[in-house]
Amino acid sequence: MILKQLRLSHRLSQEQLAQMSGLNVRTIQRIESGHKASVESLKCLAAALEVDISTLEQEKFVMDKHSENWKKLPLWLKCMFSLNFLDIHIARATSRRITIISHISGFLFCLLGLINQASLVGGLIMLVNAYLFTYLTWLGDQNGIWYDSPGTAVT
Repeated sequence: MILKQLRLSHRLSQEQLAQMSGLNVRTIQRIESGHKASVESLKCLAAALEVDISTLEQEKFVMDKHSENWKKLPLWLKCMFSLNFLDIHIARATSRRITIISHISGFLFCLLGLINQASLVGGLIMLVNAYLFTYLTWLGDQNGIWYDSPGTAVT
């Protein structure tokens, strides 16, 4: 169930969602940890999050290309996020790993640039890549569009 991802994409705490839905915080914690939810709880949560019950029962979080948030995005950002035609999905955690690896390798190549000028250019390219992925991660957080692989949470 993708309750946690939906809650995070709406920028809500568990306490806020509990208050909006009329459920107990402990109930939301149990559902988010994988326990089965009652039909009544699903109805309350769906109403609070303004989604269908079927959306709550999904096992993974994918981009909704029919949402208003998606339609507002610039074309270049849609292209970056819609690698679905290649069946490549970028999770938020993957984006963070790419950022960290790009920063580390960029700084190392820049240090090597003291010896070899080509390494400096490579290091600068890696640093630009790191900052691009930092920006894309931030945009994904702002617009709530992330693919989340099964078993991992959007953080």
